Amino acid sequence: MAQGILVIAEQRRGVLSPVTQELIGAARAIKNDVGGAVSVAIIARDPASLAEGARLDGVDEVLLLPVTADEFQPDLHVAAAMQAVSERDPSLILAPHSVDGWGYAAALAVQADAGFATDVFAIQVDAGEVTAVRGAYGERAHALLEFPGRDRVLLALRPSAFPAAEGAADSTVTELSVPETAARSRHLEFIDPPSEGGVDIPGAEFILSIGRGVGEEDNVEEFAELAEQMQAVLGCSRPIADAGWLPKARQVGYSGKTASSCKLYLALGISGSVQHLAGMKHVENIIAVNSDANAGIFNVARYGVVGDMFEVSKELRQHFE
Repeated sequence: MAQGILVIAEQRRGVLSPVTQELIGAARAIKNDVGGAVSVAIIARDPASLAEGARLDGVDEVLLLPVTADEFQPDLHVAAAMQAVSERDPSLILAPHSVDGWGYAAALAVQADAGFATDVFAIQVDAGEVTAVRGAYGERAHALLEFPGRDRVLLALRPSAFPAAEGAADSTVTELSVPETAARSRHLEFIDPPSEGGVDIPGAEFILSIGRGVGEEDNVEEFAELAEQMQAVLGCSRPIADAGWLPKARQVGYSGKTASSCKLYLALGISGSVQHLAGMKHVENIIAVNSDANAGIFNVARYGVVGDMFEVSKELRQHFE
């Protein structure tokens, strides 16, 4: 009977991607509920060089699966991952919902005869049965997906949705042989995305974020100056980014960034839609300012101010002068 969790690590240019730690963190959190061991599969030309980075708290075994390609190749990845599935027979497989993940996860689910869900940002386990939580209706609601009759489930997890694993572990390391597989594509080169101008929403500890309450584009600069004055990173809700008033790199939410390292989040004029709240799930302290006393943001805020965000901005600017 299938048991345990298999994490499919992601590497880029010979370095484990940060999402690998998040996958391990997710596995560690539900390990006891799922039952069995947690194994991490590293698929690379030289997986041994990456093994130490995967020996984290909660990991019982690191599986080394050597392939002939230096960079990600879908056919080789599926073949290697299936070897790990065959050898360890996990009941749950965790993969990243990323560009590489899109290239192999669906094919792996078919070959592994597994239930499958993508863009998952929460996992529930009840009596060994896994339920995946993801967005629905344009990210306006949460959908709970069950997998009746499936002995195995593969979930592609949204990056930055789960706390990263920390702390080293004395995990065993095992090398598995990967069957020879013909690749139907080849890697040409990396083209780096345009710079986001130093904006790091996931890594920011203090975020000042604005929403519809800002009113119009000309008012955005006032809050950009306030954020700089308070030494905060300026963020925004989706309507502000969609309108082009701030770049997408500053958007917090489902279709934006997750404030995964934030310790203080100052939400000004933000109503608190499901879409936005998902990007704030890891925040320790939320201070909300909204003129609507019934705004949803107050349901998650530790401190709330029913008032005008411009008046609050004025007071803050005087205080930090």
